[in-house]
Amino acid sequence: MATYIIGIDIGGTSTKWGIVSQTGELLYKSFLETSGYKNFKSYVSAVSEQIKKYITENKITDISGIGIGAPNGNYHTGNIEYAANLDQKGILPVSKLFEEEFNLPVKLTNDANAAAIGEKVFGNAKQMQNFVLLTLGTGLGSGIFVEGKLLYGKTGMAGELGHITVNPDGRQCSCGKIGCLEEYVSAKGIVQNVNYILTLPENENLKSPLKDMKQENITPKLISELAGKNDPVAYKTLEYTGKILGIAIADIYSIFSPEAVFLAGGISKAEQPFMKNVKKYAEKYSLKIHKNNIKILKSGLENSPVGILGAAALIING
Repeated sequence: MATYIIGIDIGGTSTKWGIVSQTGELLYKSFLETSGYKNFKSYVSAVSEQIKKYITENKITDISGIGIGAPNGNYHTGNIEYAANLDQKGILPVSKLFEEEFNLPVKLTNDANAAAIGEKVFGNAKQMQNFVLLTLGTGLGSGIFVEGKLLYGKTGMAGELGHITVNPDGRQCSCGKIGCLEEYVSAKGIVQNVNYILTLPENENLKSPLKDMKQENITPKLISELAGKNDPVAYKTLEYTGKILGIAIADIYSIFSPEAVFLAGGISKAEQPFMKNVKKYAEKYSLKIHKNNIKILKSGLENSPVGILGAAALIING
């Protein structure tokens, strides 16, 4: 068995890549901008040139394949399909172009699926056959393992739990739907939750620096920090966010009956009051059969380059 794998994590702003061992050891990592290229082939050439330079200079020849995690990456087709946050639009033949550059097998999936595979191969889900991983970041992504296999579905796009409807009269989502979970629990959603909390009559007299800040200056990190200092608006915002995610996780248990739901992303570190409410409402709204059996855990790769490791894990467990 070859020793190393190339893991590539394509994001809207930057592309991170690394050389990963079969056991999850990161030999090297780097990045470059994702946007600003003449076309998608030029972008792939730029990424490939940087990787080739490193493996040539360091005489690395034992590479078994390339795993790639990307927005709207379709495992079945090897294409990125209509990703909203990339400047290159439409159907992009990722696997084909990287195969031509390296003459190695290439596997592609979406970034949240890659994170779930990383959790299975290198993280806290090694012994689990049924689990769900939710990535809480700019959006809300999810990867679902059922009976030891990642769920792709007919189209290759199964598992979009960020786009289940939690409020049919709610916020407009970038996907075109109304009231998606992502609009309430993603980074953008949490900031909007501040505005919602401030519109409630019972909160009119609360004192908080958030009341006078422009929305573009508010971040989930700031909200979490203020909540840790008992700021009432920040605290109520994370309570509300946790409640919505907790209710959604109760539904996830009803549908998939997982051994655990893993949370990855910065906001999952906010034990009080976010995680407290996630667990409280997941229990409250769960079916009787799941009472006291709900496990909501943090990702075992939280302090690692999850995107790179997850992409590499595709070659091992793809």
